[in-house]
Amino acid sequence: MDIKAIISSLLWLGGIAFLLSLILTPILRDIFRSYDVVDAPDLGRKIHKYPIPRVGGIAIAISYTAAFLLAPAPAGSLLRSNLYLVWRLLPAAGVIFATGVIDDLFGLKPWQKLIGQFCGATIAYFAGIRVLIVVGVATEDWWSYPATVLWLLVCTNAFNLVDGMDGLAGGIGLFSTLTIFIAALVHQSPALALATIPLAGCLLGFLCYNFNPATIFLGDSGSLSMGFLLGCFGIIWTQKSATLLGMTAPLMALSIPLLDTCLCIVRRALKRQPIFSPDRGHIHHKLLDRGLTPRRAVLVVYGVCSLVACFSLLQSTVRNNRLSGLITIIFCAVAWIGIQYLGYAEFSVAGKMLFSGDFQRTLKVQLELHSFEREIAKATTVEDCWKLLVGTAERCGFINARLNLENQQVFTSELAHVENPGGNSQWSVHIPLSGFGYAEFARPFGTLISSAVVGSFVDAVHGSFDVKLRELTAAERGRSRESVSALASPTAI
Repeated sequence: MDIKAIISSLLWLGGIAFLLSLILTPILRDIFRSYDVVDAPDLGRKIHKYPIPRVGGIAIAISYTAAFLLAPAPAGSLLRSNLYLVWRLLPAAGVIFATGVIDDLFGLKPWQKLIGQFCGATIAYFAGIRVLIVVGVATEDWWSYPATVLWLLVCTNAFNLVDGMDGLAGGIGLFSTLTIFIAALVHQSPALALATIPLAGCLLGFLCYNFNPATIFLGDSGSLSMGFLLGCFGIIWTQKSATLLGMTAPLMALSIPLLDTCLCIVRRALKRQPIFSPDRGHIHHKLLDRGLTPRRAVLVVYGVCSLVACFSLLQSTVRNNRLSGLITIIFCAVAWIGIQYLGYAEFSVAGKMLFSGDFQRTLKVQLELHSFEREIAKATTVEDCWKLLVGTAERCGFINARLNLENQQVFTSELAHVENPGGNSQWSVHIPLSGFGYAEFARPFGTLISSAVVGSFVDAVHGSFDVKLRELTAAERGRSRESVSALASPTAI
């Protein structure tokens, strides 16, 4: 079959998928709306104004599968010789789709969805969809399986996380699908082109109802299935890669949802939030915070997707490894500029801590506190405890310390050699000890040690130091009672 016949067949497939999606989407939308299977707004992350059905994935799945069954004669010979890839993908994609449908209709916990996705990724691996090239090294070793599963899980959930505004996930998916479709034509991979063009047609038809203002959403059945298929397409693409960097081109093609996912994980880790907890820190939320309307924010993302597609195709086709590396570096620089434009406060604060010296100082003091807790456990007298406490207080930036025990013992220490940038301006922290008195420490304003270190110091004093003080006091009282008993006992004659 010549190139013109192949393109004609592919256009037939894409056209049929587009028409089926265009027809089925509003029908399913109205059916599920009548049964009240809708996504209700919450005035928070869900910014739509009225309940909207989220079953677009069902229309896309039916249209994608039916396009192959209804393909006319011009596409027949192409299907017969290249349909093997679709048949390999459908069982695994079916598991992902079923997981999404169950979640849309009944709701699943994150770990339950993860199990379904893991099963789908495993089925895909044993069907031959495997990551075999990483940084130019081809391998079929044992780690091909975890690499494949990890890649597919990340791609699957990335499109689910980015599905937060009308037309956003569907549009990003359309650009990514078209990018892989063009790459398949360039690398003369008709099987991959055959698998991608119907998905592009389905997404285009769906966007007619999903673009702002949307009347239907993808739902998990759509976003999970789309992300999974694109992850599989990316793996197949790497087998035709002409560059040393293998997976780089697919990473670029899917970079918007993948970058959003990575940013979410890092942000939530920095704030010690659960990874799967929802928030308003996604890329599209940041664009809204900068004053863009939802429609304009989506169009901006579409523009970025076009730029990303150019980078991806260029990186995939060049055969000079140095030029390929240069393209990757430029792409990373552009991505970094984009992240800075979005203005993530978490990364700005973390960067200042890391490069201003606060991180090193904080780490050093935290290590000192761990050492203090170990040494205090070995102390045998109150005086030993006091010496350890004074040394640690000095390293934490305090300028004087006082320990007042209820047995009239008072310990004080002036740490004169500690720098006091605030002059006579200082503040103090009073730490009550369990029935034994209190400890008090003064600290100047403007010292460089962070308040988190002060909190850790207070916890150490109120915890390890207080526990040790109780042990020593109890032991001393025990010895006193023994002495009194010995004095009161009659002397043996």
